[in-house]
Amino acid sequence: MDPQLLLTALILGIVEGLTEFLPISSTGHLIIVGSLLDYTDEQSKVFKIVIQLAAILAVCWDYRARIATVAGGLGSDPVQRRFVMHLLVAFLPAAVLGVMFHGLIKAYLFNPLTVAGALIAGGLLILYIEKRAYHPRIQSVDEMTWQTALKVGFAQAMAMFPGVSRAGATIMGGLVFGLSRKAATEFSFFLAIPTMLAATVYDLYKNWDLLSASDLPVFAVGFAASFVSAMIAVKALLRFVSNHTFVGFAWYRIVFGLVVLLTAYTGLVEWKA
Repeated sequence: MDPQLLLTALILGIVEGLTEFLPISSTGHLIIVGSLLDYTDEQSKVFKIVIQLAAILAVCWDYRARIATVAGGLGSDPVQRRFVMHLLVAFLPAAVLGVMFHGLIKAYLFNPLTVAGALIAGGLLILYIEKRAYHPRIQSVDEMTWQTALKVGFAQAMAMFPGVSRAGATIMGGLVFGLSRKAATEFSFFLAIPTMLAATVYDLYKNWDLLSASDLPVFAVGFAASFVSAMIAVKALLRFVSNHTFVGFAWYRIVFGLVVLLTAYTGLVEWKA
């Protein structure tokens, strides 16, 4: 196995794990870093699906106690049933729109320059939201109504545009619709499970013919790197949001996006889709 390819897998796995649950767009980072590392072939499509699955499983492991409580209470606990219903309601907008526009989005928007524009626009939106008067009405995910869940779901659907960030859209949408920072962040983590699982299964189905046993070492390295780094990122973000705003992430997005556009404009980097 090519050592360079294994190193690429390690780097992209770390990038996926660290960025999936931060409001900075994991898809956008994978597109940009993948282009920078010249890893944009057919194998890369399936690889990115596999490492995304690793990030999902990291959240499932981190929240295994809550998931077990929810599963055990579905038959008898109305709080847990309501929580699952809210997740399904929030999941629907992205599911419906994703099936409708998946092909068009993949064909026309998955390139570094559109991602850079979305990073900048999303960063400016985060700055705007953070400047608003902030009066959370909902301190826990168990206090949400289905109407609030649906609104957050539509916010998440905006992240179908690569570079917007699924985590960023759901967290900032949660803040706008009255959730506390901790509740918005936790709901984003939980909502990621059905959303990303569905997207992963759908993508694997569409790209099944690209799978090959010879790619297993590359996928294994990327999977492990993504799983470990995602666990670190989730724990760090929960600690961070208790005492900080998301302004730092906004400025990171803006600077990163501008760097990509500047290098493309000057010809310093020849970005590939």
